[in-house]
Amino acid sequence: MEVILSNSSGKPIYEQIMLQIKGQILSGKLKKGDALPSIRVLARELRISVITTKRAYDELEREGLLCSVAGKGTFVAADNLTRLQEERLKEIEAMLRQAVGLAKEYGISLEEIQQILTLFDQEEQ
Repeated sequence: MEVILSNSSGKPIYEQIMLQIKGQILSGKLKKGDALPSIRVLARELRISVITTKRAYDELEREGLLCSVAGKGTFVAADNLTRLQEERLKEIEAMLRQAVGLAKEYGISLEEIQQILTLFDQEEQ
């Protein structure tokens, strides 16, 4: 499992860890039943506090994405994968709704917006 932290990010470290683990679950890189590094191992690898790592794992467990088994470790539960995907889709829809509203204010047509999105998609490939 790869986690990259940024000190210049406006997000707290535990949240950066959470977002990256969620992303890896959504992308399929982490699958149901996969073991995660122990809290201590991850903290040591990232050179952060064990408390910070524990907070990230606890939050993800509260969301139903991870499950801890005493004496065995922490594993991907991912039973809530559909809910997580739905949350992300809602977030994207809200951003697009805002962008479309702004485009209408500026007189930008739907076709122009579609061209912009197509260009963005091609840049990412």
